[in-house]
Order: sequence, then structure tokens, then C-alpha cells
Amino acid sequence: MNDPDDSARAPRLHRWLPWLALVLLLIVAQSLLVWLTLRHESTRAQEEADEVATETAAEAKRDLLAAMRSLQALSWGDPAAERWRADAAALLRGQRLLLRIERRDPELRIGDAVDGPFALPLFSAMPRQSLDVEAGIACAAARHLAAPAFSRSYFVPGDGGIGEEVVDVCVPVLRSGREVGFLVGTVGLPQLLDGALGPRQARRHELSFVEGDGTRLARAGLVRGAGIYQAERVIDVPGAALQLRADSASGRPSLIPNVATALVLGLSLALFAVVLLLARDVRRRARVERALGEALAFRKAMEDSLVTGLRARDLQGRITYVNPAFCAMVGFSEEEMRQPLPPYWPPEFVEVYAERQRGRLVGAGRPAREAREGFETVFMRKNGERFPVMIYEAALVDGQGRQTGWMSTVLDVSAQRRIEELSRQQQDRLQASARLATVGEMASLLSHELNQPLAAIASYSSGSLNLLDDAAHDGTPPGPVDAMLRQALERIAEQAERAGRIIKSVHHFVRRRVQQRETLGADQLIDAVLPLVRLQARKSGTRVEIDIPKRAPRLECDRTMLEQVLLNLTRNGIQAMETDTPLEERVLALRVRQASPQRIEIVVADRGPGIPAEVADKLFTPFYTTRTEGMGLGLSLCRTVVEQHGGTLEFGPGADGRGSEFRFTLPAARTPTPGGQPREHAAGG
Repeated sequence: MNDPDDSARAPRLHRWLPWLALVLLLIVAQSLLVWLTLRHESTRAQEEADEVATETAAEAKRDLLAAMRSLQALSWGDPAAERWRADAAALLRGQRLLLRIERRDPELRIGDAVDGPFALPLFSAMPRQSLDVEAGIACAAARHLAAPAFSRSYFVPGDGGIGEEVVDVCVPVLRSGREVGFLVGTVGLPQLLDGALGPRQARRHELSFVEGDGTRLARAGLVRGAGIYQAERVIDVPGAALQLRADSASGRPSLIPNVATALVLGLSLALFAVVLLLARDVRRRARVERALGEALAFRKAMEDSLVTGLRARDLQGRITYVNPAFCAMVGFSEEEMRQPLPPYWPPEFVEVYAERQRGRLVGAGRPAREAREGFETVFMRKNGERFPVMIYEAALVDGQGRQTGWMSTVLDVSAQRRIEELSRQQQDRLQASARLATVGEMASLLSHELNQPLAAIASYSSGSLNLLDDAAHDGTPPGPVDAMLRQALERIAEQAERAGRIIKSVHHFVRRRVQQRETLGADQLIDAVLPLVRLQARKSGTRVEIDIPKRAPRLECDRTMLEQVLLNLTRNGIQAMETDTPLEERVLALRVRQASPQRIEIVVADRGPGIPAEVADKLFTPFYTTRTEGMGLGLSLCRTVVEQHGGTLEFGPGADGRGSEFRFTLPAARTPTPGGQPREHAAGG
């Protein structure tokens, strides 16, 4: 019996499940919101670093090219030394990123040099000749290109171990298309960064020139980069390239402000979701009410259209509902049946039915076995006619799990009983036919066995007559005894010949029977004998299981003889389970399968005690039987019929080692091919 606490706990769980799901969804939504906010801030910081790097790189490139064009302008004309120095000093004051300008001859020897006014002389700690490699490479590239070229960056040490990273720009000086020297300007990378970095970028980012391995050459900015959000750009100038890195001072986004923002947004979304859920619940209730009304109308229409009777009773046994089919079955209206004593109870069974109803009232709440198996009883129509019914009854349980009555399904089985009676009569006729077939088989066997002694009698009679003839030829006069003996021998020979002719005619009659072959499905063969099999099985409480493929194979056979074979085998299987097999294990199985494209196999299996070894050797021997009422010709006849069809009959233990299985094969039906030749009919399961 179900626990009431479990029944009450289930509705509560169903009510709380949507709220638990809502809380879970809120948690997931809040987590996703915080994650998306953090991700948005990280993306924004990275995009800002990319933007700063792009802007600074473009500004630095413009400054470098401006410095290069200024040197080109300084190289125009051929001023005197004093004039050139004045112009170079003015250029150094205007271009703070230029630290030094040198005037060189075609062999790159320094003719004159001017240092910038905003710092100590660049090569005060180390002579220029020691750091002239990069400038020479840049001037060689400028000579080759006939255009200005930049050198790679290099470090110039200063006083006290302090120095800076610089690059040289070499501008060739041409007069009438002829090279007369070079102008070499030295650009400080820190000054270049300071000039390219705006105030906004300086407050939030650190700018630096780096080498390919990440070594920092120069930096600028008011803050130190956190190393989290970085962006790098390459500044391409003639003859060289500088790598610029922008490093944001921002660290990972802080979680607390984002959580507070996410909570506010999440709660707002939750409130909106609750409102939507309430609106959805109202619409859902309306839909459920409409669906409930439609379901009730559908159930009413379905119950009214059923041909099976439905009856509902309360715990006191009073009828609370009947469908039209039940009213038509018994002939009473629903109002007539709403009384303590049902009018369809036959008067002779009122006491029995009342006692049975009182027993159900006592056992209310316990599962009834009859609800699964049903029970048969007798009802009375309004005109007084008694008819058998099969009742399947189950408990009516309300939403709280309490039983409120019983619901019964009532089937009128009077037509089925008539069919069973007809089947029984047909079985009797088939059994008579079986006995006739057995007699025919016996006649065939007797004809074979009696022909030999009759032939011997005829031979002995002929021999005796020949001896009498020989004695008469020898001159011995025949006496009265000899005449009587001759007459007797002649009568014996005549009767023996007559008996032989009779036996031969009976034999020919039995053997001359023309078998009427027809093509039919294996399911038709099984269906033909199934009513008789089930009728006999019901008497012994045996269940019959049928296993036939969906597309039943077809065979060509003498239908009547094969039906007799199936009846004999099924009758033997049912009788084998009547004594030693428990009632719940009495199962008779009929299986059909396509053994091959040309053969069909039919199996009859029982759950009886099996066949002993000493009986198995003589099982098909004619007249051998283990039953006192049997003649021992059934299995012999079955094997004869199967072999006449070209098949074989075998037996053995069941698949699980219990009971017996009789298997016989039959040829599959043949269908004509397009060429006109017959082929085996390949029916599949």
C-alpha cells in the first residue's frame, strides 16, 4: 500500500520545482551578467591600449619624417660654415627630438657638428668614432637609395652611467646630381616618445620602444604599465623599423562594483521575469481549463461510443456512473440501476453476489488480484435472459490517494461462449477424422503384415494340391478322403486369394487418396486450429503463446492433414503439463520461422516434464504409447503426413532445458518467375 506521506509530498514537490528552477536561473543569470561585465571591461581596456598604440605610432612616425625633411631642407644650398652652424642650431631648437646634427664629406668624415641646446653634448662620455657603425650603415643605405635612411637604434652612454637610446638619420647632399657629402642627425628615442605622447595617454598608459625579444629601449608616460593590457605597433621609416608598445596601467577589473551592478540589474530582471511568469501562469490556467473542458467532452464522447460496458461504484456498492453500452447490455436505464440492489443480478445469485460485495468492502484499499485477471459471472437482462460476462475491476483513487470506489469494465462473452461451443463441436469432428485417419494407417499396416501369411497359406494349398495330383499320376486310386481333402484345399486356396484381394483393395483405397495441396500462409494454418487449441488449454489452465513473423511465410500443403498434425502435437503438449507442471508455468508455445528460403519451420513447445530417454527411442513407433487410453498412432501419423509433404519431424528438450519441443519443416510455397520457371517463395518475418 502507498504511503500517504509520499502521496502528499509529491504535489508539494511539483509546486516547488518551478521556484527552484527560477532561483537556479537567477543564479546562472547573475553569474553570466558579472562575467559579461568583467569581459566587457577587459575588452574595453584592451581596445583603449590598441588605440593609444596606434595614435602614438602614427604621431611618432610623423615626427621622424618631419625631422628628416628638416635635415633635407638644411642640406639645400652651400652656405658657409658659420651660416650652416647657425641654421643647424636653429633647427635643433625647433626640433627637440634632434640631439645632434653632423656635416660629413663623401668619405663619412665629420666636417662639422652641432649639439642640441636642451641637453649635454651627446658624445661627451664616449667619442663619436666609437659609435659610428650605425651611422655608417645608414649613410651607405642612403647612398645606395639616393634618399634619406634611418639607422638601427643604439645606446649612447653618458656621464655617471646614464645614457639614452638614439637612431641616426642620414641625408645625402647632392650638387648638380653629384654627391658632395652627408648630413647626419641623431634622434633621441625618449624625446620622440615624449613628443608623440599626449597628456591623456600619459596619465593611463606607459609607452616604450622595445626590441624583438621584449627588451625595453626607451619609455615615456606618468605611470607604469601593469603588463595585462598591451598593444604593439611597428613604425616603418626608410631603412629601419621601430617597435612601439603601449602598456595600460589598468589591472584586472574589480569584482565588487561589477557584482553590485549585476545584482541591481539581475533583481530588476528577476522582478520583470516574475511578472511575466504570473502573466504566463494566468494564461496557462485558462488554457488548462479549456483543455480540461475539451478532455471531459472527449472522454464523454469516447465512453458513449464504446461497445464495452463501464460501471463505477462507490465504497457502499451503489452505482455512480454507467455508460450507454452497459445500459444497452443489461436493458436498464441509469436511473433504474441507482438502487441498493442492482436489478441486473439474477434472483438465484443475489445472496452470492451480495456476499462477494461485502468481501470487497472489507478489503477496500488493498490491490485486488481480480483487477489484473478479471472474473466471470452471470448478469440478467431486463427481459429475464441470463448471459455470461467478464468483469475487470480496479480501484478508483482520488487526487489524495484515497480509494473512493471501483471502476469495472464489463464484457458480454455470450457470443464467445457460442463460438467456443461451435469450436468444441468442430474439435469433436476433427477428432473423429483423426480416428478415421488412424484406422486408415492401421489398415495400411495390417495389409502389409497380413499379405505374407495369406501368401503362405495360398502357397501351401497349391503345394498340397500338386502332391495329390502327383499321387494320382502314379496310379494310386483316389479314395473318398482324397476327394474331400482336395475339395478342402481348393476352398482354402480360394479363401486365401479372396482375403488377399480384399486386403489389397483396402490398401489401394488407403494409398489411393489424392492429396489436395493448396498455398496458404502459416498464420492461416495456426489460426484454423487456434480455437480448438485454446479450448483444450483453457480446461487445464494452460496459456497459449503465438510467435509468428509480421509477414507470415507461405507454404504449399494439404491443409486438413497438417491441421491434424498441429492438433495432435498441441494436444500432447497440453496433456504433458496437466499433472507435474504448476498452474502458473503451464505455457504452450507455437512458433513459426523461415528456416531457409526453401524451408519453413513450425515449433510446438511445452513446459512439461520432458521425454525420458527410454521413451524417446520408441516415440514414433506405431502403437507405442505411455497412456492407458491411447492407441500409439498419433505421432506415427504426424511423421507420415510431414514426410509426405517432403519435410521432417524432430523433437528435443526446450530452449531453457525444460519441457519438450517438436519441430517439423515444410516446403515454402513456390511462385512463378518472369521466365516461367517456378521458384521458392521467400516470405520473411
